Amino acid sequence: MLHHRTLITAIAAGALLLGAPAYAQDKSIVVASTTSTQDSGLFEYLLPIFQQKTGITVKVVAQGTGQALDTGRRGDADVVFVHAKSAEEKFLAEGEGVKRFPVMYNDFVLIGPKTDPAGIKSMKDVAKALQTIKDKQASFISRGDRSGTHIAELNLWKDSSVDTEKDKGSWYKSIGQGMGAALNTAGASNAYVLSDRGTWIHFKNKGDLQILVEGDKRMFNQYGVILVNPAKHPNVKKELGQEFIDWLISPDGQKTISNYKIEGEQLFYPNASDPNA
Repeated sequence: MLHHRTLITAIAAGALLLGAPAYAQDKSIVVASTTSTQDSGLFEYLLPIFQQKTGITVKVVAQGTGQALDTGRRGDADVVFVHAKSAEEKFLAEGEGVKRFPVMYNDFVLIGPKTDPAGIKSMKDVAKALQTIKDKQASFISRGDRSGTHIAELNLWKDSSVDTEKDKGSWYKSIGQGMGAALNTAGASNAYVLSDRGTWIHFKNKGDLQILVEGDKRMFNQYGVILVNPAKHPNVKKELGQEFIDWLISPDGQKTISNYKIEGEQLFYPNASDPNA
C-alpha cells in the first residue's frame, strides 16, 4: 500500500514538474498582423519592450491584412493588428472580434524609378498620377494579396477611374506577395509600386527607387487592433491578448511606438485617443 501511494505521489510530482515549463511557456499570444508592422522593424523594436514589462511573449504571424483576418476567423490567433478599416469592421460585424481599437497611423507613398518614365514626380493628386501611369502604360507592380496596402491601392485606382481588371495589360503585374517582394520586383523591373511609408523607410534595397508622390489625404494609413472573439473561439487567450491591446493604446505603449525611428525619421504616429480613427 505504501509502495502504491509513493508511486502515485511520484507520478503527481512528475506531472507538476512537467506542467511547470508548459505553464511558463503558456504566457504567450499569437498576433496575426500585417507584413508592414513586421517589415518596418516595428515588432522587432516593440515586442521585447512589451515582454520585459509583462512577461508575455508575442508570436507574430505576418501576412496581408485579409489573410491575417482569416487567421483570426479560424481562431488561430488571439489578436489581429491590421490596417484596412472596412475589412476590420466587417470582421467585427461577423462576430469574429470583440472591439476595434485605433493604434497608430502613417501614410502610403507612390514609389518609382528615378528616371520616372510616366513623369509623375511631385504630383499632388495620386489619382491623376495613377491615371498617367496607366495612360503611359508604365510598369506597375501590385501586391495582389488582399493586404491593407493592396486594398488601399485598389481604392486609389477606383478614384482614378481605372478598372485594373478591365484595363490591365502587360504594364500591370499582380504578384500575390508581400511589401518587400513588391519593392524588390519594382526595383528589378523599373516599375512603380504603392508602399506603406514604414516599410519603405526600413527597406534596405532601394536601388534606383524613390518616393515620387506623397501627401494626398487619400494615402492616409490607419492601423487598428482587435481581440479575436473568445465566445466564438474558446482557445483565445483573452486576458493576455487584452493585456497586449491595453498596453499598445496606453500612454506608455503609444510613447514607445512614437519613439521608433530610423535615422531620426519616425515611422508611425500613435493616435489611440482619436475615436474616429
